[in-house]
Amino acid sequence: MARLKITQLKSRIGTKQNHRETLRSLGLRKINQSVIKEDRPEIRGMANTVRHLVKVEEVD
Repeated sequence: MARLKITQLKSRIGTKQNHRETLRSLGLRKINQSVIKEDRPEIRGMANTVRHLVKVEEVD
């Protein structure tokens, strides 16, 4: 199964509460921190919610 590398590029300061919670549930706490997640619809939806704060790449 494909995997996604999600990297936080911008700060969550000043963002909406649900965006901060989404970043936290993805496991992102700091700028330039990356996490590897399975490519599932739930993860894609969470990454789409905070797409202005993160970069998403496919990895194998």
